[in-house]
Amino acid sequence: MARTTRKRSTLANRAIAASAALILGGGGLIAVNVYASAGEGNGQNPNGTQAAGQSVSTIDCPDVGNELGEVPQQERGNVDRELATLDTQITTAYQRFADLKQRIESDRQYGQQQILTPLKNERTVILQRIAALIERGNAPRPQNLESMAPCTLRADDNDGQNQGGGQNQGNDQGQNGGQDGGGQDGGQDQGQDNGGQGQDGGQDGGDQGNGNGGQAGNGPEQSDFVDIQSVQPNVSKPRNRNGASRGTFSTSCGVNENGKFNPDNVIVAPGVANGAHHMHDYVGNQANDAFASDDDLANGQTTCANQGDKSTYYWPVLRLQNGQQENDANADGGGKDQNVGEIQTPSQVTLNFVGNPRSKVTAMPRFLRIITGDAKAFVNGDANANASWSCTGFEDRQLKDKYPICPEGSQVVRSFKFQSCWDGQNTDSANHRTHVAFAQANGACPNGFRAIPQLVQRIVYDVPPPVFDGASPSVFAVDSFPEQLHKPITDHGDFINVFDQRLMNKVVNCINTGRKCR
Repeated sequence: MARTTRKRSTLANRAIAASAALILGGGGLIAVNVYASAGEGNGQNPNGTQAAGQSVSTIDCPDVGNELGEVPQQERGNVDRELATLDTQITTAYQRFADLKQRIESDRQYGQQQILTPLKNERTVILQRIAALIERGNAPRPQNLESMAPCTLRADDNDGQNQGGGQNQGNDQGQNGGQDGGGQDGGQDQGQDNGGQGQDGGQDGGDQGNGNGGQAGNGPEQSDFVDIQSVQPNVSKPRNRNGASRGTFSTSCGVNENGKFNPDNVIVAPGVANGAHHMHDYVGNQANDAFASDDDLANGQTTCANQGDKSTYYWPVLRLQNGQQENDANADGGGKDQNVGEIQTPSQVTLNFVGNPRSKVTAMPRFLRIITGDAKAFVNGDANANASWSCTGFEDRQLKDKYPICPEGSQVVRSFKFQSCWDGQNTDSANHRTHVAFAQANGACPNGFRAIPQLVQRIVYDVPPPVFDGASPSVFAVDSFPEQLHKPITDHGDFINVFDQRLMNKVVNCINTGRKCR
């Protein structure tokens, strides 16, 4: 598969100033939040659609996987496959919605009949299957699971949430106990909460008549970008205390020079081809696809310089939507799932494991699975969102729900700080989240959890600044589920620990003794 890295052109350098001025200049551009997310239960429209004539941008369905607390181990694979079917149903319904959008906006009942009612019926069948599988595994049958069958149509209310300065972007940036300032969820890193991320200065204008923006037809739009120079510094770190583990272990696994891509997700949708409905970049383990077992990963090849690290590190690809087609334009995860444009090869990928500001760390169990961020955060809300966007030279300013516009000579940076606390027992959980946790505001792990080396992942790209008008519009965006509209808040990272025991012991010893090791 072709991969590109674009150097910034002189034309693009001139365009950044114009783009920033257009985005930040105000000019009376205002968006109105016309609909709340049904997935969050905020003022759900009883008819499931907006009033006739109001803009709708996507399908909003409750995320069933997040709500499954107890799934018997022997049924998890079956349940995960049913959850993947729910995602496929939404993808299909969204594509139908996109084809019928104009008529739906003029006739709310048409949207109900053609999109929402059939989707509800399909989801009900799958939810009944999931409940039966859980019961078959001798666990209590989930109550009211079928109440999650209805979906709604909603507008892209991104701008309405951020009128007057993008307050959403600076909030909750402390999920990791503030280690290097990169997390979300709970606002533990208190110094970041009023950081002014995304000080839009009136950019709330959407995409100036370009529909949902982006050449995929489903985003991103102009309001998804902000000039990094308008963002106030907002990163702070918790203070190291006696007993802190201050070392760092770095593993070098390349930038996916091999061109390993697939739209699978062996953690969330094992055994399901195209379970992600977007393309992933892979570094490290080369055996990773939807059907890879732990034995496959243990016996796989790795791109990591230290062959004792066969871990798999993956994330959604970044594309440049510039009118040029990638050779997955007619493939699952690519054009078939409305992810278009040239896949960009990172200029740098840094993978560091760091310690805890209050305690020593303990070894990760082999095959521990960690997902950070939420691929469905646009409709789910930002509770599990955990990706940061910035620019080289400006990394004391982190964005959560905006893409950065970087000045000339600066590159785009994506950062992920993974959960750093483990329950001491499980390598995975039913919702792929509750077996790990983020440190609290003071760096301590929650009760019942122990500190483990924290993966800090940094990915750098040399991409041109966005251009929204003229003869050759061009924007960059991460791949996403189609209905997530390529929003930056949906960015996420996945990790499976396949360190051999000798190397993991070295990692722990290095971090606990305060050294810098490779």
